[in-house]
Amino acid sequence: MHIDYEIWYNDENREDLINEIKFSYKEGLIPSDYSYEQIIELEKKKANMTDSELFAYDILLTNSFQKLATHLHCGKTNPNAIYENWDIPQKSIALSEILYKAIKLRIVATTFKELKPQHSTYNSLKKSLIKLNSLPEYKLKKIYLTDKVEPNDTLNEIVQIKKHLIYWKDFKNRDSIITPIYDKYTVQAIKRFQKRHGLSPDGVIGQGTLKALNITQNERREQIYANLERWRWFPDDFGDEYLLINLPDYKLSYVLNNDTIADRRIVVGKPSRETPILSSKLSNFVFNPTWTVPPTIIKEDLTPSALKNRNYFNRNRISIYDSKGQLVTPENWNSSKAKSYRYVQIPGYDNSLGLVKFNFPNRHSVYLHDTNHRDYFVREYRALSSGCVRIENPLQLSETILRKEDEKKWNKSEIDTIINRKTTRYIPL
Repeated sequence: MHIDYEIWYNDENREDLINEIKFSYKEGLIPSDYSYEQIIELEKKKANMTDSELFAYDILLTNSFQKLATHLHCGKTNPNAIYENWDIPQKSIALSEILYKAIKLRIVATTFKELKPQHSTYNSLKKSLIKLNSLPEYKLKKIYLTDKVEPNDTLNEIVQIKKHLIYWKDFKNRDSIITPIYDKYTVQAIKRFQKRHGLSPDGVIGQGTLKALNITQNERREQIYANLERWRWFPDDFGDEYLLINLPDYKLSYVLNNDTIADRRIVVGKPSRETPILSSKLSNFVFNPTWTVPPTIIKEDLTPSALKNRNYFNRNRISIYDSKGQLVTPENWNSSKAKSYRYVQIPGYDNSLGLVKFNFPNRHSVYLHDTNHRDYFVREYRALSSGCVRIENPLQLSETILRKEDEKKWNKSEIDTIINRKTTRYIPL
């Protein structure tokens, strides 16, 4: 006999909840955070519980449901307490409504499935966690190197390097004895390892490769936990068409209907001027943009350079305007009032924003744009900007997006005509 105030009287609902808690480790969560051990013990005693004990157990189950649902959908932590440059609104969840529907329709398992992030990257991380947990216990020694290791080098540390590569399944030893020779097979294995870790696959074992080799199984596991948590902070749905900017990978992807239409290398904010983490909507493209120098660059770059040489303004094609909008010559520029002026760079191939800018609403005054430093894209380390994201071959990307808006109107010829006019043109999206 069940009593009126009991919510979790149905065996199927309780079983589904207990299973979700039990397997929450697959989401990078900890089952004991949701009273798993206590619930298992109480479930064994349920048939002999008094009304008051049933009531207490019911509350425990409800609290565990609500806590797990919140953590799966919104994350365990507040990103704003961790990151200064985080600017995505925290998600919320209507717990009472979700609980009521799950219990009434007996869809507890389905409810939890729908609360989890559906992004492909999140699911890939979960697969990586399963693969990582299937590996044997990690007992490898840390590798120490003072110099780079080149192909055909012979040194004792190569034995440990090979053991690490064997553990991570990048290398299969061809002999029963592990030799200290950096042979062609180990070079191939290192290149695979480097590529998997976002390193330049040159086969040379430098400090970057060494650092990646020395990361332990548990450190990798914690990295996956952290990234699963980050993905729970992101919006549930990016829409059918979006640009996804992966800051640490220096990569932009244009996704349409779950298919990646284009990839681009990017330059992102340097550590002292990090690119903010945000979600917004493209509002317009600006072809042949002017560039108004932002306050940080006025303070840290423009003013010191102009103090050394007033020709800085002419050399960089920057016009100076006072608070009344009047043009000021470099000779009459007052360095003590440098912050009171507005500095505008005229359009052109060598403009700091290049030939096109992608605008979207945000409070950081950042955007995506072309650049006059196109040589930066061949570099491995590309955290070099003042916060905005610079895109390789942005005109082609803008054409691809605009053709989706109006295929008959937009093509390379139309965009080339706009660029050749050298006048600023705004294209709403």
